[in-house]
Amino acid sequence: MLDPVLRRWVDPALNRAGAWLAGRGTPANATTVVGLAIGLLVLPLLAREQYDWALLVILLNRAIDGLDGAIARQRRPTPFGGYLDIVCDMAFYAAVPLGFALASPANAPWAALLLASFVCTAASFLGRAVMAAESGEADDGARGQKSFFYAAGIIEGAETILAFVLFCLFPAAFAWLAGLFAALCFWTAAARVVAAFRSERGA
Repeated sequence: MLDPVLRRWVDPALNRAGAWLAGRGTPANATTVVGLAIGLLVLPLLAREQYDWALLVILLNRAIDGLDGAIARQRRPTPFGGYLDIVCDMAFYAAVPLGFALASPANAPWAALLLASFVCTAASFLGRAVMAAESGEADDGARGQKSFFYAAGIIEGAETILAFVLFCLFPAAFAWLAGLFAALCFWTAAARVVAAFRSERGA
């Protein structure tokens, strides 16, 4: 929901940095993998309740995630690059609730609920992209240049990072925050299914 607004703010700086890195031969796919490697450090940091360092890692991972796309746009974005990016994003997203589950047994049921909601949002997101590819439906471009159709929703990338930041700032409230965020994720997945049904009916 917030992604189109944030894109207008951050894309100019990302594109400048991406152009600088691409000019020095930095490969986009390697940047994606490095970002994931850094992002997965959040798992042991959260498990040890080092929330300040975990927050730093989360923000660094997301910055690198923005850079890999900016680098790719300076050359020719590839389907594999888009595929690798989304796989690494989902792996990182899963690591955060798992880290909170390891930090405290009381967090485990809420972390499991959050992971289940992530499965639903990921399935609704990627399944919608498959439908769009099969029907030739074009992306509206509101969230920047993407390698595949980007299904909008209440919960997108910006909201997910905001939730992760809140988890780290208020770890004692993880259960409440995770429950609320999971509910919004389930709502997003359901709304995408409805939108996909309407799109097919209107085709």
